[in-house]
Amino acid sequence: MYKHKLFYFGLTTAFILLVALTCTAISAHLTRENLKQSTIAQSLLVEHQQLSSISYRLFKQLTDEVIFGQNANQANVRNKQTLIAQSLTNIRKLELQQREALGVDFTQGSVEDTDELEQLLYEIIKEFKLVVVSMSTAPLNQQDRLRSLLEVTIDDQFREAINSAVSRQSRVVAAINAKIDTLNTAMVWFTIGLGALSLPLIIYGCYWLFYQLYQPLILIRNATNAIASGQYQQPISEKLDDEFQELVVSINQLAAQLQEHKANETKSRKHLEFTVEQRTSELTNANLKLTKIDSRRRQFIADVSHELRTPLTIIRGEAQVTLRLKSACEEDYQATLTAILEQSVNLSRLVDDLLLLTRAEMNQLNLEVEATKIKPLLHSEVLKWQRRHQERNISLMTDLISDDTVVIIDAPRIHQVLSILMDNATKYSPSDLPLVVSVKQNNTFIVISVKDAGKGISATEIENIFERFVRFSKHNEGLGLGLPIAKAIIEAHGGQITVESVQGEGSTFSVTLPIEQAK
Repeated sequence: MYKHKLFYFGLTTAFILLVALTCTAISAHLTRENLKQSTIAQSLLVEHQQLSSISYRLFKQLTDEVIFGQNANQANVRNKQTLIAQSLTNIRKLELQQREALGVDFTQGSVEDTDELEQLLYEIIKEFKLVVVSMSTAPLNQQDRLRSLLEVTIDDQFREAINSAVSRQSRVVAAINAKIDTLNTAMVWFTIGLGALSLPLIIYGCYWLFYQLYQPLILIRNATNAIASGQYQQPISEKLDDEFQELVVSINQLAAQLQEHKANETKSRKHLEFTVEQRTSELTNANLKLTKIDSRRRQFIADVSHELRTPLTIIRGEAQVTLRLKSACEEDYQATLTAILEQSVNLSRLVDDLLLLTRAEMNQLNLEVEATKIKPLLHSEVLKWQRRHQERNISLMTDLISDDTVVIIDAPRIHQVLSILMDNATKYSPSDLPLVVSVKQNNTFIVISVKDAGKGISATEIENIFERFVRFSKHNEGLGLGLPIAKAIIEAHGGQITVESVQGEGSTFSVTLPIEQAK
């Protein structure tokens, strides 16, 4: 009896819920589609406005070309043309999506007007170029062709085309919003109607469940819910009839056993979690160290093999060629020995550099430090590079520190660092652009900066610039060990070396050294 009543009640409730969920799903789908179309229309509106803004800025720059010559603002003009092409591509893509969803009648003229707008833009740009090429000596305000371009084509035709596109998308947005409002209103009234029909049935079902079911069933349900939620303390404490008392005892015993098992499980889980976490952390750290060591080992072997191959190949080749000569003279032997000596010197320099880096990584780089005045050191280094590059403007700025500023450094090593930075600055910047070496004091540190006005360094190159055997992408000179050596020497002094660069404006390498002796 109770089973049938519960079944009918559940079936009715499920039907009402199914209807409500179905209507909700339909409403959500329609609303999502409308919002999607509204978003597309809004995006089209923004794209048209952005296209208008970019186009007028392009027209202003093209007008500057008419005034100042066809070489003015070339980079900006190309940039704006690229942005216009991108904007037109986005507009076409969105208009095609809008037409596919709303139909041709609802989006009449959108795609076609965009083609006409693009054609008009290209005609305006073409006309500007023709005006620049064929510009006469008459004042600008007397040139009918330019006046017609500015006043008729741009102010009338282009403005009207943009305003028409914006107005059309505004109407589409308004229409879609109206559809959304209508749908929301219909769903609100439907929800009210469904609630009015189903509320009496739900109230009746709740009344029946409350008054018709036996109290033991309610108590047992509450007890099982309490056990399921983790409350094991005497789930059923009331005295019930005999036919339910055995079930009550079993439930209470089950709760007590579950409580005991829960406590043991919690204790074991915490211990296991702690142990696993500790072991995982140890294994992770060990794995990271091993991976790092292995990566460095393989990279070191690959880099050294690569750098040793070239000079060894040259030495072997020179020796083989000379030995094959049947009548080699003294000059031949002299040339061969010179080439072998040059490559041997390169190999020796490479080995010395690698040995310095290896000692630095093992914290075995020995420095012979002493108190050194920083100004004379910088003057001598800059003077050396001025003699080497007399055509270049190399300046030194030391006004921000006193003449008696002393640092505890290994002077030859610091000279080596400055030579590396100056060599890179002269190598990677045009000779007609200046180099500036400056020094300033910041609390207990001094900062030496080498600034050039070259093309700058990209963000990708900056990330790996202090790694071994890394060269700039546009330059293949050197072994790529200079900056790693400079970094190792500066860090051995307890300082740091950094780089800031803006492409097209130059780069600044800064060396920070503590005034007191590094520990």
